[in-house]
Amino acid sequence: MEKIHKNPAKLRLAFLGGGSFGTAMANLAARNGCDTTLWVRNKRTVKSMAKLQMNKKYLPGYKLDERLKYSHDLEDAIEDKDIVFVAVPSLAFRETLKNIAPFLTGQSIVSLTKGMEKDTFALMSDIIKDELPEVNFGVMSGPNLAIEIMKNMPSATVIASDSEPLRHAVQAALHSAFFRVFASDDIRGVELGGALKNIYAIAMGMAAAYDVGENTKAMLLTRGLAEMSRFGVETGANPLTFLGLSGVGDLYATCNSELSRNYRIGNMLGRGMNIDAAVKKLGQTAEGVNTIQQVHEKATKEGIYMPITHALYAVIYEDKAALGVALHLMEAGFRSDVEFVMAHDQSNASLTAQMQAASDDSIDNTDD
Repeated sequence: MEKIHKNPAKLRLAFLGGGSFGTAMANLAARNGCDTTLWVRNKRTVKSMAKLQMNKKYLPGYKLDERLKYSHDLEDAIEDKDIVFVAVPSLAFRETLKNIAPFLTGQSIVSLTKGMEKDTFALMSDIIKDELPEVNFGVMSGPNLAIEIMKNMPSATVIASDSEPLRHAVQAALHSAFFRVFASDDIRGVELGGALKNIYAIAMGMAAAYDVGENTKAMLLTRGLAEMSRFGVETGANPLTFLGLSGVGDLYATCNSELSRNYRIGNMLGRGMNIDAAVKKLGQTAEGVNTIQQVHEKATKEGIYMPITHALYAVIYEDKAALGVALHLMEAGFRSDVEFVMAHDQSNASLTAQMQAASDDSIDNTDD
């Protein structure tokens, strides 16, 4: 493994998915001297990228490393590779694994996809274990806006895996003067951080449309982090993971940048556009839209307190007025500030029920 750190060119890598993040990571690996192939489904797109050394659709204007190879042939792309990085949208993740399964001969799999599978609540690691139960795998997540990485702005990410050799190999492949790669063994926590933060990016985009102040943004961000860690613990993650790059780091970056697809979706919703029109205008996958629905249903079923998520669900899927939902959020319940530090005296469900009853009594008395 020390030899790999000193000479990453020994690593042979495939990146599946020609979106902005997959392309940026493949470019990093090629720049580091790794034997790197970027697979894209569309043959015409592959020809264009090879000719122009550019991803015109997702990263226009950014030259890709001349050593980066391109392929539309899945078997050819992953043949004899050491690691296969999967960077396709969550809705295509399972299908992609099924497609590569016949061609695997010992390669490790690393997910670059942040999100949950529609209707199953499966994270990408769950899908890997379902479809490729014998394969060594990891997941990668962090505050990784692709355009900033292409501009060589200092950035960092986290590779989470039970396999120390795989963690070291990914660090060797992607680590550079401008891009640091940290390690974790909390796969669930790192993956949940990458998925859940998209919910709060949508909330922050909506808030920005209402021209809220810095106090409101700070409140949204910190209460969002509380929700993430609370949900994470209930589903098997280490709460401390959410204090790292894949938690608060990714949350901050995604909630404060117009480069974020989820932020832009939220901003369009806040300006009165419906969800279908906003998704169509974006023209790319915003994982947070599906994640809100999945987490809302899971939290409701399991009794996990997720008020911001429930509020967004009401706005997007139940056509509730955003301002009214926000005002209700400010009124409902009392909680201690930091999760897992001070016990909550009463459940929010109980407090909300009491406040709803008081509100109903007030309406009844007004009618009299």
